[in-house]
Amino acid sequence: MTSMKGSEMTTVDAVPGEVDVAIVGAGMAGTTLATVLAKAGRKVALIDPHRVHHEEFRAEKIGSDQIRLFEKLGLDETIMRLVTPFDDIHVFRLGQLFARERRPEYAFSYAALINGLRDALPPQVPITVGKVAEVSTGPDRQRLVLNDGRVITARLLVVATGHSEAVRRAIGVERVEQSKAHSLSMGFDLAIPPRECVYQAVTCYGRRASDRVAYITVFPLGDKMRANMFVYRTVAEQWTRDFRADPRKMLCELMPEISAQCGNFAVSSPVEVRQINLTTTQGHRRDGVVFIGDAFWTTCPTPGVGIGRVMIDVDQLHSVHIPRWLETPGMAADKIAAFYDDPVKRASDEAGMRVSIYARRITTETGLEWRARRLRNNTARRLMIIGRKVRHLGMRRQPGMA
Repeated sequence: MTSMKGSEMTTVDAVPGEVDVAIVGAGMAGTTLATVLAKAGRKVALIDPHRVHHEEFRAEKIGSDQIRLFEKLGLDETIMRLVTPFDDIHVFRLGQLFARERRPEYAFSYAALINGLRDALPPQVPITVGKVAEVSTGPDRQRLVLNDGRVITARLLVVATGHSEAVRRAIGVERVEQSKAHSLSMGFDLAIPPRECVYQAVTCYGRRASDRVAYITVFPLGDKMRANMFVYRTVAEQWTRDFRADPRKMLCELMPEISAQCGNFAVSSPVEVRQINLTTTQGHRRDGVVFIGDAFWTTCPTPGVGIGRVMIDVDQLHSVHIPRWLETPGMAADKIAAFYDDPVKRASDEAGMRVSIYARRITTETGLEWRARRLRNNTARRLMIIGRKVRHLGMRRQPGMA
């Protein structure tokens, strides 16, 4: 087993054989949970196939609500070292400037964030590098056998493997698809540096339901401008292939109102894509094991609620349920059920699914009800734009009239 700080790698001889909690998956959910449990004095094993998380296009921006969740867990100082903060966002709707929002947001590279969180793990929780080959769960003890023969036993097993299915299948838990190929996330770097971009950050919403574009958000990430675009399409569509081949041309056609301010959308990196399915889980109420984050429930990144939902899982487990579970013998399914029935967790999961479905329908549906909703919303927005322009004109005229 190995542990590494920065670019330095050292050998760790001790292998956690028997622990209070074994966590499989050292992504955001697993690593943060291991950190807060270890700080609370729990004996924890954190298992992942890789010590260093690979480059991966996932979430790249969070807001102040999510930062407050990290702060509640005592992780805000670690997080703030890994993000690029900004607080001035110009929002475009219907082809025009709609609002200027002064609110803090934070950009990050997903792999760098996860590796930074791993580097900040307490020394008593080195990552156990290995793949789980066998899993046995029960009402008292959970047993994991790694592919190199090492055995870890725990009172509680936490599965935080994200979208990976191997451990879920070994335990016998199934995903239930609620909306297959629900959305497509796209990420790429712009050639324009932050100092030359007219706006510190910009969000531009799609104008036509037929485009099936939710929005693009452009923001500073270190010394570059990064773009995330959310569309309701699939990887296999010709539109997606055309976009990846010539994103500049298609963006200038889709969003000419912000093209000049964003360097005419000159792109300096390949376009990364990630297809999103909305899923829930069945067969998860069982002895000794709990599923969290995307290993349990997946929502769409378009509404921006995914990381908050994961951190609520971590917070409720660490602050409420695991302390109670470890106070008494056994780890039967009726104990575990308290987490799945937790009103805070349920509200978070259900709200995430609800806004994921609504965001797609309000953007793409062509039925009378949804066309009427868009007309209502867009009429209100046009009136707000007109009102802002009238106020701005009045402010310009006022000095000359005095």
